[in-house]
Amino acid sequence: MLSRPRRNRKSQVIRDMVQENHLRASDLIFPLFIIDGQNRKTEVSSMPGIYRYSIDLLLKEVESCMNLGLKAFDLFPNIEESKKDKVATESLNKDGIYLRAIREVKKNFPEACVITDVAMDPYSSDGHDGLVENGEILNDETLEILAKMSLAHAEAGADIIAPSDMMDGRVGYIREALDGQGFKNTSIMSYTAKYASAFYGPFRDALESAPKFGDKKTYQMNPANQREALIEAALDVEEGADFLMVKPALAYLDVIKVLKDNFDLPIAAYNVSGEYAMIKSAVQKGWLEEGRTITEILMGMKRAGADVILTYHAKEVLEKGWI
Repeated sequence: MLSRPRRNRKSQVIRDMVQENHLRASDLIFPLFIIDGQNRKTEVSSMPGIYRYSIDLLLKEVESCMNLGLKAFDLFPNIEESKKDKVATESLNKDGIYLRAIREVKKNFPEACVITDVAMDPYSSDGHDGLVENGEILNDETLEILAKMSLAHAEAGADIIAPSDMMDGRVGYIREALDGQGFKNTSIMSYTAKYASAFYGPFRDALESAPKFGDKKTYQMNPANQREALIEAALDVEEGADFLMVKPALAYLDVIKVLKDNFDLPIAAYNVSGEYAMIKSAVQKGWLEEGRTITEILMGMKRAGADVILTYHAKEVLEKGWI
C-alpha cells in the first residue's frame, strides 16, 4: 500500500502536527449566575460545580478565571420573585443586581469581555421572553422593552449584547436603538437558532425563571428544522448582528455547520445546562472519563464550525489542564 494514513498517527508529536482543530482559552465563554446579597454562593442543584454568586464573590470568580486566561463572561441574573412584573421593570433598575454586576466587573476588570443576556424571562412575572397579553406573547410590543434593556446594559459597560428572546426583528430594533444613543461599538451576539429544547431545565432552575404557563414553542424553534435556521440567520445578518449563535449545541451540530458554511460572521455555540448536567451525572456514576469526554464534546462543536463556545465547562478545562 502506498497510502497508509496511520503513518500520521504513529506518535504524539506527529498527531499534534496534523491536528486540524484546536481548543484555546480564547474560544470559550463562561456563563455566570448572579444573586443578591453579600458573601453568598449557592450551588445549582442540577448543575454540580456551578454556583450563583453575589457580586462580591462574582468578582473573585472572574479574577480566578482571568488568571487562567479565560476572559469572556456571559452574565445571568437570578431575580427575586417579588421584583418581577409583567413588563420586566427590574431590568432597568440601575441599583439592581444585574446592572451593578456589569458595572463592577468592567470597573475591576476592564480587559474582560462582558456579554449580557437580553430577554424578559428573568424579570417577568409570567416567565416568558416576551410581553404577555391574554395568554399571547406579543412580538412588536416586546421589542421596545428589549431595546431599553439593551441600552441599560450598554450604559453599564457591556461589550456584547446577546438577545436570547427569539422575537422577530429584535436585532435590527436593538441595533438602531444602540446606534441612536451612541453605542455603535456595542456588539450584538444574536441567539439566531435557539430551539425549543428539553435541555434547558437546569438553567431554569439556576434562574428560577420557568414559564408560569404554556411553553416557548411559539417563539423558540422547532427541533426538527434546519433550513429555518438559515432564514433566521439571514435576517440577523441583515439587521446588524455581529455573531450568530446556535443553542443548544450538542444535538444541533448540523445547524452549527450549515450556518458556518453559509455565513461569514463568527458562529457561537451554547453548550447548555442539560448537556453539562448529563456529563456530570455520568461522571459521578463512573460511566465516563470526565476530561476526555468534555474535551471531545467541545472539539466536536469546534469541528462543526463554532468559533466560540459558551460552556459551563470553561473554567474547569483550563484549571485541570484538559486543553
